[in-house]
Amino acid sequence: MSGTNRSRRVFWTGNEAVVEGALAAGCSFFAGYPITPSSEVFNGLSIALPKAGGICVQMEDEIASLAAVTGASLAGRKAMTATSGPGFSLMQEGIGYAVMTETPMVIVNMMRTGPSTGQATLSGQGDFYQARYGTHGAEHEIIVLAPSTVKDCFLYTIEAFNLSERFRCPVILLGDEHVAHLRETVTLPETPAIVNRKTMGKESSPPFGFKKDPDDDNWVPPMPILGQGNRMLVTGSTHDMWGVRDTSSGHVHRKLVRRLSKKILAKQHELTRVVRTPNKNARVGLISFGSVSRAADQALAESDGNQLAHLSIGCIWPFPDEAVKEFAEDMDHILVPEMNSGMLVREVQRVLGPGKVHSYSKIGGGEPVTPRDILDIAGGLK
Repeated sequence: MSGTNRSRRVFWTGNEAVVEGALAAGCSFFAGYPITPSSEVFNGLSIALPKAGGICVQMEDEIASLAAVTGASLAGRKAMTATSGPGFSLMQEGIGYAVMTETPMVIVNMMRTGPSTGQATLSGQGDFYQARYGTHGAEHEIIVLAPSTVKDCFLYTIEAFNLSERFRCPVILLGDEHVAHLRETVTLPETPAIVNRKTMGKESSPPFGFKKDPDDDNWVPPMPILGQGNRMLVTGSTHDMWGVRDTSSGHVHRKLVRRLSKKILAKQHELTRVVRTPNKNARVGLISFGSVSRAADQALAESDGNQLAHLSIGCIWPFPDEAVKEFAEDMDHILVPEMNSGMLVREVQRVLGPGKVHSYSKIGGGEPVTPRDILDIAGGLK
């Protein structure tokens, strides 16, 4: 597809859809290290990017991969990488640096079973909290999109680039092996509008460079591009509004970190991505993300008496508190199925309280949560 604006039917895997979404969004740089189950993203872009005038490079590890993506983005490229759990762990310091330097990028993590090497080819959803709190000093906010279909993989990849450019931050696409390797027929919509970087002219503000405290309510400063005549200071250390390093002032640090969070939280209502399958007769509500949402949808279709409703969460961070509250308002029970030891359920309990929230977790063996699993548990809730 290579970034064209055509509506057509395709037969893709989730990883192939990520490749096509990246091309459609204008990605022109990829650095990565092969790792199951995301390797097809690397493979696909290694063929497609050079043909489109872009660059795809294999680095020595995931630490170097994210460093290369950071440099490419600072130089004006739309840049991305793709990995899985162990590589994602290695990237955490670099993700924190990208947050602190406000460097746009997309990081794809197709989750597998852990800890450590775990079951390398099998699916899991255990990186739910790592995506949010993996960096040290994680007072900052981050944007994490969670696809549940091949179509999501295409559209959410484009959206990840758009949000990254708009908010000047890393955006994580958090899939899992089932979504990555699932193949299905998709009718693609017209390619969404593409957001490009809000850059500066060549003029610089004295005494050092551009001012990082924007005057509007977006809290996102424009981004100078290295090599285009701006005086640009880049540091992962605490810095003032001009980018000047200041590691001793509590006031400067608090002001910076609060702005890095506020630029996302101030627009949280615009970041909510949920798909609600309502049912006025439902007494049990299902809340899920990723590939488990597919099983939840099928459970609704198979349920006797149609007593279920479903909320599928497409943007898990920032967490959609208000959407969860609204969905659960008329429910007697909330069931949270997931492929980990119970992570999403903790956020749902934080929002709703523990009283009517029930967990169903399934780990190991790459075994999916099935519609029958959900129906059996839901049927026992009175």
